[in-house]
Amino acid sequence: MDTPPMSLTCAQCARKLGDLVAQLPVNDIEETWKEVESTAQQLANGLRVRDGPDDNHTMLGKTLLPQNLTTLLGSALNGALIPGASRTAPVFEILRVGANLCVEHDQNRGHLLEAGFPQAVVSLLEGYTDTIPEEPQMDPFPMSIAHLQVVKTAVGVLLNATLTYEPVRNRLISLEVAKTIFRLSTALYPPAAWKRSTSNLHLPDAFPTDITFDRIAESWTIRAGLSSWAGRLISELQDDVHPLFSQEVLPYLVQSLIAFTPPLLAAPPPPHFAQPSQLRTTLLNTDFDLLSESCSHLESSALDVADVRLSLARGFTFPAEHHDIPCFSAMLDFVEKGNYPPLWYVQSENGLEGGDVSKKEKAFDDCKAAVIKAVVEVSGDERNLDLLWDDSDDALPGGEFVSRMVDWIRAFVSGETSGNGRDDLVICATLSLGNITRGESHSTILLSQPHDIARLLSSDALLAPSTDIKLKHGVIGLLKHLAQSSSQMPSNRAALSAAGVIQLILKSGVWDDRSDFMLEIVQVNAIGAIKHLCNNSVDNACNFILEPVDSQDPPSTGLSQLLALVKRSDTVAIKSEGTRIVVNLIRSLWTNERRDELLGEEELQARQQKRVKAMDALLTPACAEALAALIGRSAKHLILINEGVVASSLLSMHRDGGALVLNALTIPLPVEVTPSSTGPASTIASTSSETMESPIVFSPTGASSKMPSVRHALDQLVVSLKSESTPAEVRTNICAFLGQISKRGTGDGLQRLKDATRPILEELVSVHGQSMLGSAAKKVLDMWMSE
Repeated sequence: MDTPPMSLTCAQCARKLGDLVAQLPVNDIEETWKEVESTAQQLANGLRVRDGPDDNHTMLGKTLLPQNLTTLLGSALNGALIPGASRTAPVFEILRVGANLCVEHDQNRGHLLEAGFPQAVVSLLEGYTDTIPEEPQMDPFPMSIAHLQVVKTAVGVLLNATLTYEPVRNRLISLEVAKTIFRLSTALYPPAAWKRSTSNLHLPDAFPTDITFDRIAESWTIRAGLSSWAGRLISELQDDVHPLFSQEVLPYLVQSLIAFTPPLLAAPPPPHFAQPSQLRTTLLNTDFDLLSESCSHLESSALDVADVRLSLARGFTFPAEHHDIPCFSAMLDFVEKGNYPPLWYVQSENGLEGGDVSKKEKAFDDCKAAVIKAVVEVSGDERNLDLLWDDSDDALPGGEFVSRMVDWIRAFVSGETSGNGRDDLVICATLSLGNITRGESHSTILLSQPHDIARLLSSDALLAPSTDIKLKHGVIGLLKHLAQSSSQMPSNRAALSAAGVIQLILKSGVWDDRSDFMLEIVQVNAIGAIKHLCNNSVDNACNFILEPVDSQDPPSTGLSQLLALVKRSDTVAIKSEGTRIVVNLIRSLWTNERRDELLGEEELQARQQKRVKAMDALLTPACAEALAALIGRSAKHLILINEGVVASSLLSMHRDGGALVLNALTIPLPVEVTPSSTGPASTIASTSSETMESPIVFSPTGASSKMPSVRHALDQLVVSLKSESTPAEVRTNICAFLGQISKRGTGDGLQRLKDATRPILEELVSVHGQSMLGSAAKKVLDMWMSE
């Protein structure tokens, strides 16, 4: 007589399962499967005990049990996608055995992997996935309680097998199980579907009288647990190397966002859930967990997967991309209209506690921030420019996306959303518009009616000293993009100038001495905007140099703020780009401009006086030394050396400029500008005193016999003039600069300049003859000889 099933030990159950495996080929009948069910159930229950006197897990893992579980699972399916009604209970218990055998046990996880059990479970879940519709559904997919338990337990098997165990994790990633799990779990538990319907949880052949609320509650409980386990499994599979999701999953990811956006967000719950209950609280928590996971996956996919970014933008224009589900629009709707569910705030012993609600509110805000990052990433993909910027409708300049972003900014400025703290909308809008604003035509559309974005961006609500630095980052970054087109489109510069952009940036305090971690990038953007606006513009240059900045204590001007920033900053980008503003100021003021026929003589005279006053303000040691430092630090950036040379040459044309420039070239550079080398390191050892005292000696081929040490800006001019890798245009400008400064400079500094450059100039004349470079070098030498 067989031992009664309830009295078997774990080892005996495992052996009996082996015997049943052997019987199945000749005895595949219902009685055999009932024995499989009861035996597996008892074994699964026994394996739930982990601290008993016997280590059943390790012992059984070394037997044929893992292989037998795989065989039993395959036999139960018998080639079908999913188990039949009579096989769901045995399959459920077989899965329970596998899940409990490997919980917190790496050896057994390995044994199951070798036996192919996780792979067989994946195939089972793929079979269930094949039974659901291709497109996401608003209502839950009907499924019996028995099959729901099978699916949930199968997910549990994979979760237990994966936790902290890389071999199983890697195999599941290779099988792309994350997409399968996500599609299946979303079909069985669509976010917030319990608010809409409870009548279609079960299969159509279920008798209406059988569908009691207890069965409804049981179904939702299993579905919610399944969703939770699926989320944990997907999180375990995620890493920085293997993107889990491709664009096919996007319609499923946005379902949670839609659930937290009106009108679904505000929909009243059905009668069964009208009152607070533990189940309703569980479903509310599950919905929010799904939202958090979806937003996180959207963010990481937009960051890491180029096809996801392209697909989101393409779907914005062509809805068929995502089965007519507007994924990108759903993301924008969520950012703009998504909110905390009203049911969070219903007071009840079964509801959410106050502390939980506060945590959820903070986490919800983080979800919006994640989606905003995804939107910005989509707009930042170059391939999406033509998809998000649409010129086909004259009534909607720039298209739907551009108009919506501008509307977000306008609503904030007008007070519609600023009072609600919706600066996140402006951050998203300004960063996104900055990403897709390319060239003069785009800038012109934004600066013209009906957008008139210069007026919006110059609002005190956006650029006040107290404005959050993240908001300033977006606003000033967009202003920089708009200003970049100003040199080619005077009308664009006029719009920005008329809005007082320069003064507002200066008044915003972004060039103040603060320690915010984002401040440097905002400072660089502010430098970029002003640099472009002051290029080729006498009026903007004069205003920047001379006009006092409002509400500044002590009083300051744009020029004084800039020079202070360049001096104290440790960031090369701020120092160099900031000095390029000085370059543009000098170019604008020293270059002859076309006479404005609309101005009268008095206005022209007043303008000229203002211009002379601004030029005088630039004739300071601070400006000359900033230009010299730009030359000295830019060994790898010849365009910056050229700009510094041209500006210094213009500055030296003034009667008071020559001495300033010559002195700046020959005094020691700031410590930050003196790199250890500007060329290959020498193999000859030398003491520090020898290095400091030794001049730079060049071989006939142009290579230095020892490491060039740039201690003065003049040293860098010598290096650049000598090097054949320096473009002829730059070397020619250096020669012209030497000639110009020789007209104004005197004393030891001038003699030092001549001594350092004369041999090189003579070599250039010898090598380059009548070329532009050779002629420029000869002109300088002739000037010196005639003195």
